[in-house]
Amino acid sequence: MDRAKPYDIPKREVWEAYKRVRANQGAAGVDGQTIADFEADLSNNLYKLWNRMSSGSYFPPPVRRVDIPKDDGKTRPLGIPTVADRVAQMVVKRFLEPLLEPQFHKDSYGYRPGKSALDAVGMARQRCWRHAWVLDLDIRAFFDSIDTDLLMRAVRKHTDCPWVLMYIERWLKAPVQMADGSLIGRDRGTPQGGVISPVLANLFLHYAFDMWMQRNHPDIPFERYADDAICHCRTEEQAVALRDALEKRFADCGLTLHPEKTKIVYCKDDDRRGNHSNHKFDFLGYTFRPRLARRRGGRVGVSFSPAASDKALKIIRQTVRGWSLHERSDKALDDLARMFNVHIRGWINYYNPVS
Repeated sequence: MDRAKPYDIPKREVWEAYKRVRANQGAAGVDGQTIADFEADLSNNLYKLWNRMSSGSYFPPPVRRVDIPKDDGKTRPLGIPTVADRVAQMVVKRFLEPLLEPQFHKDSYGYRPGKSALDAVGMARQRCWRHAWVLDLDIRAFFDSIDTDLLMRAVRKHTDCPWVLMYIERWLKAPVQMADGSLIGRDRGTPQGGVISPVLANLFLHYAFDMWMQRNHPDIPFERYADDAICHCRTEEQAVALRDALEKRFADCGLTLHPEKTKIVYCKDDDRRGNHSNHKFDFLGYTFRPRLARRRGGRVGVSFSPAASDKALKIIRQTVRGWSLHERSDKALDDLARMFNVHIRGWINYYNPVS
């Protein structure tokens, strides 16, 4: 092996990683370089990236911070890496993901090949019929709170590849560039928006939550999509005990359950006569609550089931209003279909199968 290149990273891997990044598109990072700009000198840019990664001299630039508005008036921070850095992260993701996938829990659904949010919603629907109580978990600022020492310990359980470990550590330490150009150092978290972040987040919660639940509460099923999780309990007492135990477990892992957003819900229907102040919860764009439905034998009754949430419907209405259809009278129906069908088809595909 070339002494100047101690790490054996095939050029083909950098090319395959680039194709994945190009397919995902995305905004420019701190250098202002778009994917089109990167492609203007593609061969040279990919060679330089491979050369630096193989020699160990690649250091990620700062991550550009963008604040995305939330419905509650607050913002969600996203970290946008440069195009070259997204390619580098994809190289590591392509190495790491096949090692982790077979180990992950079957009820972890987020950012995993062959699994989807709709799979999680469908399983939650079935389990709400079989279990009367739900513990709806909300982890406060999860991506920003990940303990990087614990995370690296988890990564080392699955690989000892030196360049993979080195680059993950560098990404975890890369500073964030704010809108005013100032740089903020980081000693915790992995930026939401990075290519490698979803895999690392899943790995962290695999040990902090999934495996802990399997060891300590094997009788309580759950669905987890990234940091959004629903646990199904048979009694209110079991749900309260689980919430208290998870508060301690997450504290041991450097995480905090949001006290207002974490709640216990009674899955009320015609067969459940008990009562509780909470009869609904939101999960992945759906609201689960008692609804009139056709039940066994054709009779109409109350079933605890999901439908598109008010928040999701509000976003859809805002999007449609933004199209200003009343100002597009010059367009034929075929033109309008080409412009907007991708949105409409996405909504139908996501909200029709479970409803």
